[in-house]
Amino acid sequence: MAAKKLPALSDKRISPHTLRHSAAVHLVAAGVDLTVIRSWMGHAHLDTTNLYAQANLETKRRALERIDAGARPEKSPPWKQDDDALSWLDSL
Repeated sequence: MAAKKLPALSDKRISPHTLRHSAAVHLVAAGVDLTVIRSWMGHAHLDTTNLYAQANLETKRRALERIDAGARPEKSPPWKQDDDALSWLDSL
């Protein structure tokens, strides 16, 4: 039914597990505590939830931004001053 509205979905394998995993990742990205996600998913152990709830790049970036400014190096690392390296990273 969804592929009728969005034909690109017909080439994808989407299972209930895929939906559960996606929901867990989005909940982690939204900052929801893993114990709440565990309860919502009906897991008995937090270890099971950890298999689903993996942080995406955006979540990791925000976590790094929360680090106290005093703990950050004063000078930018050399790779941040290397335009070729930055262009390559942007291409990934």
